[in-house]
Amino acid sequence: MSHILIFGDSIAQGYWDEEGGWIARLRKFIDERSIHSKNYDCLIFNLGVSGDTTEDLLQRFEFETEQRSKENGKTIFIFAIGGNDSQFYNDKKSLHVAPEKFSANIQKLIKLARRFSQKIIFIGPTPVDEPLVDPIPWAKEKSYKNIYIKKYNEIIKNVSKKEKSSFIELFENWIKIDYKKLLEDGAHPNSEGHEKIFETVKDFLIKNELI
Repeated sequence: MSHILIFGDSIAQGYWDEEGGWIARLRKFIDERSIHSKNYDCLIFNLGVSGDTTEDLLQRFEFETEQRSKENGKTIFIFAIGGNDSQFYNDKKSLHVAPEKFSANIQKLIKLARRFSQKIIFIGPTPVDEPLVDPIPWAKEKSYKNIYIKKYNEIIKNVSKKEKSSFIELFENWIKIDYKKLLEDGAHPNSEGHEKIFETVKDFLIKNELI
């Protein structure tokens, strides 16, 4: 049996999707496979927490993994984190988690995850509709800015490459299209956006024979 543990923030949690988010869609797809195939068995755990940064995730990662990893099975980690780390504090003129700290945190997550599995995947953040989230309506002291989201996306990509973990690109692909129609409130994907993330992740997992 395979266990897929997906750690992340509010987007992973499934905000603004009538079907529960891209992870819920992935679980439905895999559950249908399991039901119709006696030789296929895979469980998905959504471990997304709204507002989480890499700092928050490091505090809970080991405990939550220990409750769900499978000794005699295959554990796959998917990390969808980084958007909140890149938040810009307008008064302090600083970022929520400094770039150097963010890079170190990604490396720590990989090191911890390797205690349980070698199958580690990072999903990059999605771009925002800046006029709607600069400042953030529900946290006016902060802003989301694509210049910083892009920077943190590159950090995840570079650390993943260095550590030989996998990386799924969203930011660069979305920025090339009319991505604003995929967002609900300027920051979180709507149902169409969650569907697009699901399709991207599903295709990656199938291509790499992980599901």
